[in-house]
Amino acid sequence: MHYGTRSPAMRDIPDGNLTMRVDEFDFELPEDRIALRPVEPRDAARMLVVRPGTTPELSDAQVRDLPDLLAPGDVLVLNDTRVIPARLYAKRVRGEIVAGVEIMLHKREGAARWRAFARPAKKLQPGDRLVFGSESAGPVCEAGRLEATIAGKAEGGDVAIDFDLAGPALDEAIAVIGELPLPPYIAGKRAADARDRADYQTIYAREEGAVAAPTAGLHFTDDLFARLNACGIARHFVTLHVGAGTFLPVKVEDTRDHRMHAETGFVSRETADALNAARAAGGRIVAVGTTSLRLLESAATEDGTIAPFAGDTDIFITPGYRFRAVDALMTNFHLPKSTLMMLVSALSGLDTMRRAYHHAVEAGYRFYSFGDSSLLFRDAAGQDGMKDDVDG
Repeated sequence: MHYGTRSPAMRDIPDGNLTMRVDEFDFELPEDRIALRPVEPRDAARMLVVRPGTTPELSDAQVRDLPDLLAPGDVLVLNDTRVIPARLYAKRVRGEIVAGVEIMLHKREGAARWRAFARPAKKLQPGDRLVFGSESAGPVCEAGRLEATIAGKAEGGDVAIDFDLAGPALDEAIAVIGELPLPPYIAGKRAADARDRADYQTIYAREEGAVAAPTAGLHFTDDLFARLNACGIARHFVTLHVGAGTFLPVKVEDTRDHRMHAETGFVSRETADALNAARAAGGRIVAVGTTSLRLLESAATEDGTIAPFAGDTDIFITPGYRFRAVDALMTNFHLPKSTLMMLVSALSGLDTMRRAYHHAVEAGYRFYSFGDSSLLFRDAAGQDGMKDDVDG
């Protein structure tokens, strides 16, 4: 299999991705570029427009310019997941031994079971009891607290937890005792507060289950939606419950050795049909956020048809991936050496994204969850060339 010119660090792997050194996705970011609060109004954020292979390749805009940057018939695909207060504090009880532990829920596996990252996790064992909350925590349950059992333990502090409550009763308990899980690069600089409960949700969030926000969508306002409607730019919703794995650093040196945490997603038949019809009519599919993009690519068949989807995805997209469903991506600026930096480099080209991020740093763009946005168009020439090499 041949993909043409490439870095000596690249090697072919069966799914079309090119395995590369993780440090090829590194860049220098001054600390003062990390946004700790969003701008107001939300659509006043800056947006870097990236059009690979055109002149100019990079242009500066604002999120509120989005209707002018797209065309009638284009379709936005947004992730309507809602962030839950997924950070919990508990006492671990084993006989007479009691110790504190922090729990970060990341994936629901049943009415009463969650997978979570525990800290510290080294001494946790299956069968240990966890006691959350206190007598002052409110009506969590009859005893004023929530209890659970460690059901299993995996690598990296990942544990399975069976709660004593299930379904809506468990959801209510978590809402009472849990804390909003701000990303570590924000939580390390300030505490979460009441304002974050609104700031860290999209205005269209409705399906509870995420432990991190699909942050590209934080920029939308009712006014921007109205202007998009007036321009003939439709929007449809999918659901991908973002897990805490999105914050985990890539600890390997080679992309081939990294394993993504699975996340649960849903694409309805109605949405799939609408997107396929829009594409057949010449419209472009514009994913709002890497979560929407990953879900659409997971749902797409080999010929690019988007099928209904319900289940887990651990799709890992790096340069060399041939996109099937998505033509453009609206997304915030990502961490160095992250899987999301790899994804945007796959879409628009690694060299292009290096130039884009250099421009963003020099021009004072704000980075990460509460930061500014970018609108990335697919590197069609690179994708077509890649397909020709694979087929030929």
